[in-house]
Amino acid sequence: MRKDSSTECWNQVGIEEWVRIAQTNDFRNYYIMPYTLEKLGEVRGKHILDLGCGEGGYSRALAQRGAVVMSADCSKVMVEYAEMKAIDEGLEIRHLVVNAKDLGSLADCLFDGVLCSMMLMDVEDLDGTLQEIHRVLRPGGTVFISILHPCFKGRETKWIKHTGSIQVLVSDYHNPKEWVGEIKGMDDPIVYRHRTLSDYVKAFVKSGFQIIDMNEPIPTEEQSRMSSRIAWLEKIPMYLFIELKK
Repeated sequence: MRKDSSTECWNQVGIEEWVRIAQTNDFRNYYIMPYTLEKLGEVRGKHILDLGCGEGGYSRALAQRGAVVMSADCSKVMVEYAEMKAIDEGLEIRHLVVNAKDLGSLADCLFDGVLCSMMLMDVEDLDGTLQEIHRVLRPGGTVFISILHPCFKGRETKWIKHTGSIQVLVSDYHNPKEWVGEIKGMDDPIVYRHRTLSDYVKAFVKSGFQIIDMNEPIPTEEQSRMSSRIAWLEKIPMYLFIELKK
């Protein structure tokens, strides 16, 4: 497997810490994952690549809905955990340890869909990753992407609690492009990357994709009741969802 800063970073992350954070995170469980699964729609019988699968939660959800799933990540320990959980739940999911920019072990035009949930903003080589996704996707196939919203969640962006609501201060949208930070509850540092909205759009077009949908969903009343943090998103989006077509 090709090594780069993304791969090295995520192979240092402790699996127990990450599983605990991923499986208890309110944004993921009550907002990002439900919206993603709703937008993916009927997946029964479809061949789907869950790229950057982490601990495999999305892969298992898709397999439970009848999809034929390949679960891939650059972290060996995360893939091992995902594989173990799939076996425990009696799910047939193929697992692969691979860098997202080098899917050479996978044939061309193999998948009906590719899921990139909260991972594209982490990859070092965005162009290389998108080119590989385009290669393994069948003509007419789609890519569903979720990322931190580049306009409202960067290194020089502050979310400020103010009189019961939230204000966002953006002091430098363009910089920095890369920095080392942390995820609350984790000991290991994480490499963060910032790309502008136009950086993403140009990369999608360069790789031969059509942008067919883009959304900044407002939480439902039920979602806002589940988490006060999710209720913040009624005013300002923290996440951006994009759908591409080959």
